[in-house]
Amino acid sequence: MDTQVIKLDPVKPDIKLIRYAAGLVDQGRLVAFPTETVYGLACRVKNDSINELSSVKGRTPEKHYTVHIGLRTDVNKYVPRLGLRAAKLIDNFWPGPLTIVFDLEEEDLQQQRLKFPKQVFDLLYKDNSIGLRCPDSATASILLQLTNNPVVAPSANITGQEPAINAEQVLEQLNGKISAVLDTGPCKYQKSSSVVKIGKTGLHVLRKGLYSDLQLHHKSTVQFLFVCTGNTCRSPMAEGLFKKYWAEKIGCNVDQLEQMGYKVLSVATLSMAGVPVSSESVVACKKKGVDISQHRSQSLSEKLIEQSDLIFTMSGSHRDIILNICPDAGEKCFLLGGDKDVPDPIGKSQSVYNECADTIENYIKNIISEIVI
Repeated sequence: MDTQVIKLDPVKPDIKLIRYAAGLVDQGRLVAFPTETVYGLACRVKNDSINELSSVKGRTPEKHYTVHIGLRTDVNKYVPRLGLRAAKLIDNFWPGPLTIVFDLEEEDLQQQRLKFPKQVFDLLYKDNSIGLRCPDSATASILLQLTNNPVVAPSANITGQEPAINAEQVLEQLNGKISAVLDTGPCKYQKSSSVVKIGKTGLHVLRKGLYSDLQLHHKSTVQFLFVCTGNTCRSPMAEGLFKKYWAEKIGCNVDQLEQMGYKVLSVATLSMAGVPVSSESVVACKKKGVDISQHRSQSLSEKLIEQSDLIFTMSGSHRDIILNICPDAGEKCFLLGGDKDVPDPIGKSQSVYNECADTIENYIKNIISEIVI
C-alpha cells in the first residue's frame, strides 16, 4: 500500500488532519513530517515502534534517537533541572534548528526512572544523557503536541542517503514503508540541525549545522554581575571570590572561566571608571587566596544589565537603581545576602574589611551551591 500523502498549508495547517496523523503515531505507525531543516520521521517511544523505525531506516536498533518536542517548555518533562548554559541555549535557539544533548546527574536520572516505564526510560536515555530538539515548524509543533507518547524523529530517509527536504523525496525512499507524510512543501533551510552536548564539562559541538561554533558559544555564555556603590570594595571582592568558587565548582582554573562559557564582572552605581580597588579589599581577599589587585572600577550601564544573566547587588538601594534603569531585570536581579544588605566597609579598619569579605564569601558559597551547572 502506498504511503498516504496529507497536504497542508505550511502557515495555517489543518489541525484535524494533524490530529489524525498524531493518532497514527500513537498507534505505532511511522509518519513523516516537515521541520525547518529536513523532513523527520515521527515514531512513538516504544520497543516495537523503534524496531520498525530502525528497520525502515536500515539502522541498528541499539542506536538512540533524538526526542522531538512541540514546545520548548516540554524540556522539563525530560530534563528535571536545567543548567544555566543549557537554559540560555534554549532561550536563544528554540524553537529552531538546534539539537541539544543534555548530560544529567544521577539524582535527575533517578527522578526520570520513576516518571517513565522502564522500557520508555531505556529508549530515551543513554549514557546519562538525552537528545532533544524543538523544531520551528507549525506542523511539527502541532503534531508533537497532539501525540500522547514521547516521539523520536530522525530524518526521513534511509541511512546513507540524503535527508529529504520535501515530500517527494520522502516518497522516493520510503513510499509504502511508512503510513503517511505531512506535505507542506520544501523545508525552509534544507540542511540538518546543529547538534551540541551541554553539561559539567561545558559545551561541545557534535555536528555542525546552520550555526557556527562561535555563535553557539557566544549565545550560551552566562554573565554574572556584582553591583555596589563605587566598585572599589564590596563588588570587586564579590567578583573575585565568586570566580574562585565557581571555577572550583565547574572544575577549571579561574583564567579558564570565559573559555568554559562564564563571565564574571562587577560595577559601580556611581559614575566611577578606572579607580583602583581599595588596599583593604586586596588584603582581605589575599587572605582567601584571591588576587583582586589589578581590578579597576567601571560604571553600571543599561547594556551591562541587559547582557547579564544573574545580577547580585550589595544592597536594596542598588537593586532599585537597576530596576529604574531596566524594569524588566527584576527576575534576574537579587540581593547577594537574600534579604540582607552587605554593609559598606569604606573608610573603616582592616578588620571590618575582613569581616565584610567573610560575609560576602558565605553568601557566595550559598548561592553557588544552589546553581545547577
